[in-house]
Amino acid sequence: MYNAKAYSAASATSPLASSTIARRDPTQTDVQIEILFCGICHSDLHQVRNEWSGVMPTVYPCVPGHEIVGRVAKVGSAVTKFKPGDLAAVGCMVDSDHTCPDCQAGLEQFCPNLTLTYNFPDKHLGGVTYGGYSDSVVVDERFVLRVPSNLNLAGAAPLLCAGITTYSPMRHWGVTKGKKVGIVGLGGLGHMGVKFAHALGAYVVAFTTSPGKKEDALRLGADEVVISSNAGEMAKHAGSFDFILDAVSANHDINAYINLLRRDGNITLVGAPEKPMALSAFGLIMGRRSLSGSPIGGIPETQEMLDFCGKHNITSDVEVIPIQKVNEAYERLLKSDVKYRFSIDMASLKSE
Repeated sequence: MYNAKAYSAASATSPLASSTIARRDPTQTDVQIEILFCGICHSDLHQVRNEWSGVMPTVYPCVPGHEIVGRVAKVGSAVTKFKPGDLAAVGCMVDSDHTCPDCQAGLEQFCPNLTLTYNFPDKHLGGVTYGGYSDSVVVDERFVLRVPSNLNLAGAAPLLCAGITTYSPMRHWGVTKGKKVGIVGLGGLGHMGVKFAHALGAYVVAFTTSPGKKEDALRLGADEVVISSNAGEMAKHAGSFDFILDAVSANHDINAYINLLRRDGNITLVGAPEKPMALSAFGLIMGRRSLSGSPIGGIPETQEMLDFCGKHNITSDVEVIPIQKVNEAYERLLKSDVKYRFSIDMASLKSE
């Protein structure tokens, strides 16, 4: 066991502050990573403030962060995929049971015995797992991913959650060249959705409530931008989409988008509105349309996504901050005051 520097929250109302946490020494199958960048996900804020207490109560101290990119510092004697000096990444998961049907299918995100990167029981040290707002982390090599060397590392960090969350449903529902794809919302998730749909060869339509985002959506790869509050613009696209990715976490009318799907079209939710949605059954029935949800992807698909990003030079649009500005970043995140993701430069932790 060794001590690592970190930023943690002591309670739901405490700001994140400098602290020291325990990390396990690498076992035979572990990889120890020096963390270089860690993205800030909206779920970090929810977890730190115990806003998911009904489903996943927060255990304090809480060290968030599941968009981790770094360099391998040490490897266990049985590790074969990594060596010291390699670029490596860790996403939302650090372990699973490896034996269930989901794990066997490479869909570890659905494993009933999944271990999340932070605020989950730690079978090695007791207590809970600690995330990426830290100078290092130790993870089983089966949950460590390779990072293409051509990618900007600050921009690559959010790929480990925002990236795979948007890539996975597109792959599952067959987004390819010639498909018409809608992306609802242009935030941390939505901007990645636009980039991926464009790179996959689809005709991409971005939906936003903000006219000021039109130029940015086109820059990110959208072929067309629709202001969703404009009924006339929405009506032009009725019954025409093969797939729509809904990345909005605020309450909104899902039926307006279901009506834009063609026969057998699908709309997948990756945003999670707080209140239940009112759904008109006829919108689904009349076109044999479907509504689904999707979390992150499994380890094989996450590696596929990173390799795809390397091939197409895709990263998240980030604002890089020092760890000392993380509380300010949380307040800005609540106001959607970031384009489009914060990435923490962990070199700043050395001065603590």
